[in-house]
Amino acid sequence: MAGSLNKVLLIGRLGADPEIKQMVNGKNVARLSLATSQSWKDKNTGEKKEKTEWHRVVVFNEGLVNVVQQYLKKGAQVYIEGQLSTRKWKDEKTGQDKYSTEIIIQGFNSSLTMLGGGNQGSISSQDNKQSFDQDVQSPKNELDDDIPF
Repeated sequence: MAGSLNKVLLIGRLGADPEIKQMVNGKNVARLSLATSQSWKDKNTGEKKEKTEWHRVVVFNEGLVNVVQQYLKKGAQVYIEGQLSTRKWKDEKTGQDKYSTEIIIQGFNSSLTMLGGGNQGSISSQDNKQSFDQDVQSPKNELDDDIPF
């Protein structure tokens, strides 16, 4: 295959507060449970139907983890861009192989944007830098006011 793309775009709500864990290397990781829903009207009964899918989202970028921990709570609506990753492990009790598919937010092509509410902003994972704009901004350089253009 000449080229491929592994990209996931989701808009949903957090089903729980973010879970922050420390990895073996001492860095923090954030785990999010994201719900996406679709609704429709049943053609036969006219009844409104709804289906919810749950997604596991893992944030590895340390700067993003800090922002997630500070600003995201259960019920928050977010837009994420990440990559699918499936990992395998052995169940300690049964010895059976288990699999988990997650959306990974890490690297230059991942982002997380808060939607709705007062703390809107975009968090991007580019070369381990993050931008968090709109309501929460970095301090403005005082020299910017003197520039005529």
